[in-house]
Amino acid sequence: MNLAAIDIGTNSIHMIIVKVTSKQTFEVLVQEKEMVKLGVGVFANKMLSNKAFHRGIETIKRYVQLADEYGVEDIITAATSATREAKNGREFLDRLIEEVGLSPQMISGKEESRLIFLAVRKAIDLGKNNAMVIDIGGGSTEAVVGNKEKVLFKSSMKLGVLRLLDRVGHQGPLSKEEKLDLQHHIQETASKILTEAKAVGFTKVIGTSGSIRTLGEAALQVNGKSIINSVNAESVKAKDLEKITWQLMDLDPEKRSDFKGISENRVDAIHLGGLLLTELLKMAEVKELTLSDASLREGLIIDYIEKYGQKLVKLVEGKSVRERSSLLLAMRYDTDLEENKQVAKLALQLFDQLKDQHGMQELERDLLYQSCLIYDVGTYVNFQSYHKHSKYLIMQGGLRGFNNAEILVLANLARYHRKSGPKKKHKAFKKLDFKNRRMVKGLSGILRIAVALDKTKNQWVENVYCLPEKDKLTIRIFGEGNMDLEIWEAQRFSDILAKFLDREIEVVKG
Repeated sequence: MNLAAIDIGTNSIHMIIVKVTSKQTFEVLVQEKEMVKLGVGVFANKMLSNKAFHRGIETIKRYVQLADEYGVEDIITAATSATREAKNGREFLDRLIEEVGLSPQMISGKEESRLIFLAVRKAIDLGKNNAMVIDIGGGSTEAVVGNKEKVLFKSSMKLGVLRLLDRVGHQGPLSKEEKLDLQHHIQETASKILTEAKAVGFTKVIGTSGSIRTLGEAALQVNGKSIINSVNAESVKAKDLEKITWQLMDLDPEKRSDFKGISENRVDAIHLGGLLLTELLKMAEVKELTLSDASLREGLIIDYIEKYGQKLVKLVEGKSVRERSSLLLAMRYDTDLEENKQVAKLALQLFDQLKDQHGMQELERDLLYQSCLIYDVGTYVNFQSYHKHSKYLIMQGGLRGFNNAEILVLANLARYHRKSGPKKKHKAFKKLDFKNRRMVKGLSGILRIAVALDKTKNQWVENVYCLPEKDKLTIRIFGEGNMDLEIWEAQRFSDILAKFLDREIEVVKG
């Protein structure tokens, strides 16, 4: 199966597409990066700029289109500090939900550090010792200590290249006073966290993120070391990083790219990233930094595989992108798929036997089947009113292979599989056109009965047999055990289908 992870960072928006090759490994198919700089100005005025806002949306739209071309079955998306701290950050995420169909998780700094460590642990051999990983982003810097077995300490500091840029207020050379002010600010902000990290103990420091890798590459090239594919696992001296940093701080932005390894995209704030990194290394009391190309996006993939790896092999056996996507959504919210497949079996028997009465075709049949797999995902949130939670999760779940209208149909089917039936005053139902409103009425009528027929979760009902007459439909139930409760529940929830077919329904034991 193919998965994608999108990291909506403060400086850059990244995407990785991978092919899961086993329960523990994956092969990278595509990597994309766009330096959108969402965080420019955010830490001064608490707003994403119009330019960054719209560029971010368009970048992620393009990523999703590329993911579709690769047959990606799930897209894991995370937003970090710029989106967390901007007043219009929620509006940005809502726009992604509305226009792109993604529902990004706004992760905390500590969760970000944990995920980054997962990725580094796969990219660097930690041996038997503890290591501290530092990740310098646009808005925050993560510090995490751990080993190949577990994370021992994790924290996040409000220190990042764009946050420091907002503090300085310009991209040009730094005066002596500005350098001293930044050094004091970094020390004051990071002191407590670095002290706690040192108390846990570590024998090496590993640096990841674009700013650190850029500085590391520059240091390697200054010393004449050639880079074949990646800087991963290479080591650089802290004194070399410091020397480069002090040179960068005295240069105009356009001159900073004269350093080998430093791109024009980073000249605005790379000198600030260098100052931040070298101060942290001094506080950590280390003279060498190991570089890693691991990142948050790989961490998102690894975390996903570790959570769901036991189920992935079975799930990828879905017959289509749509079915695999529904199965993945059900898995994400810990749905009991055996129960849901029982409901699907009964629902499809009802659909097929009543085809002459309801007049619906193969598309409707497929949507009924998909709805059976995911109608109860809302129980993950709260059992009370879970049908409403299911509707919300389906609409925001990033289902693949369905168009917007079909996702809305699925959401409505989950909404109406219990409690009240479809009503025009309900907003989500009202959004549907006449054809799809009729579809929801018919399919929800069938789904309500199928769900009721597994009321006790014992899967006692094995088959149903429909006997349609002019003004009446008799549904005969066949199976083992005492099915009285299932029959009573199915009769109680037969109202919507009875109205749709315009005939009385009676549910009886066969």
